Amino acid sequence: MQAGFRPVRKPTSVATVRLSSTLSLYVARIYALWFLVFFAGLAGVILVADTLELLRRTAARPEASLALVLTMALMKMPRLLQDLMPFAVLFAGIMAFWRLTRSSELVVARAVGVSVWQFLTPAIVVAVAAGAVKIAMLSPLSAVLTQRFEVLEARVVRGQAPQTAIAGSGLWLRQARDDGGEVMIHAERGAPLLDRFERVTVLLLDAAGRFEVRVDAPSAQLRDGSWILSDARLARSGQPAQPVGEWRIASDFTAERIQDSFAPPETMSFWALPGFIQLLEQAGFAATRHKLHYQALLASPLLLAAMVLIAATFSLRISRRGGVGMRIAAGVLVGFLLYFLSDLVFALGLSRRIPVELAAWAPAVVSTLLGVATLLHQEDG
Repeated sequence: MQAGFRPVRKPTSVATVRLSSTLSLYVARIYALWFLVFFAGLAGVILVADTLELLRRTAARPEASLALVLTMALMKMPRLLQDLMPFAVLFAGIMAFWRLTRSSELVVARAVGVSVWQFLTPAIVVAVAAGAVKIAMLSPLSAVLTQRFEVLEARVVRGQAPQTAIAGSGLWLRQARDDGGEVMIHAERGAPLLDRFERVTVLLLDAAGRFEVRVDAPSAQLRDGSWILSDARLARSGQPAQPVGEWRIASDFTAERIQDSFAPPETMSFWALPGFIQLLEQAGFAATRHKLHYQALLASPLLLAAMVLIAATFSLRISRRGGVGMRIAAGVLVGFLLYFLSDLVFALGLSRRIPVELAAWAPAVVSTLLGVATLLHQEDG
């Protein structure tokens, strides 16, 4: 080596880093813009469709004004947007990558050594961030508004009041009597199939809401349209309790109706779901729906990232291979297919044919693996 020779540092690495950083911010901005466009568009379509549907259902209800119907549609919208967010992510990815490919911006980036994973990373980060916002903010907002919507729908559309509630002390049920009175039923625990209940108390109220009869029993069965209380003790107002043996009262409740009338998982915040699941299990009831909903929320960021990968497989090379319309349509079709397959897997989880965790995470994991494998085949295959 000659004296005084100094190696010259190549500027290409610094230039490449700067280009990568600039390109990453640019891709993230383009993708986020398209995501907001499709998300707002879906919100508008949902609002119009739900308003028209609620107007049809409340046509015979004079108290259902246009303002009330519009309020109900707005309350229901966040819940539906959660379900449609993967489509917004998918459509945004297809449009963003198609525009970048069509303008040759990604072609130039590939020519200077930027890999497909580098310019997909910003869009994936945006999608994962959207999933985190869905869990932390949109889910609690949707839970509050959906709960209020359910109350308004029961009162305005169906003319009913809530009939079931569960608390730390157990299950409370309310049903109407033929004479205008009410029956209040409390059970401390229930079997998972809701065909047998323990430590049951029945209160009979007259039409004015005054107490008439109280019946206590160590157990009760719901069978053949009746509550059947074993070893019951009956007490009337101002009189001591007397043993009556088996005691029956007609009921229109069924095990399925009781299970369905629990607070739906959609009406509960992500942060409140673990406590409610524990409460259900302590009371002896099945919490499959709530567990599946909770795990599906946890898996949503991964599912949204998978939608970005799937969008990329159908839009990164369309300018070179032609068939723009067909490839975009194929991407949309695959998105809908994954959505329906997810519903099928969720149904298997609800029926307990497969574990709840598997049902919740399988669509996200399979979609991610499918997107990664397809991109690897396109780039290196």
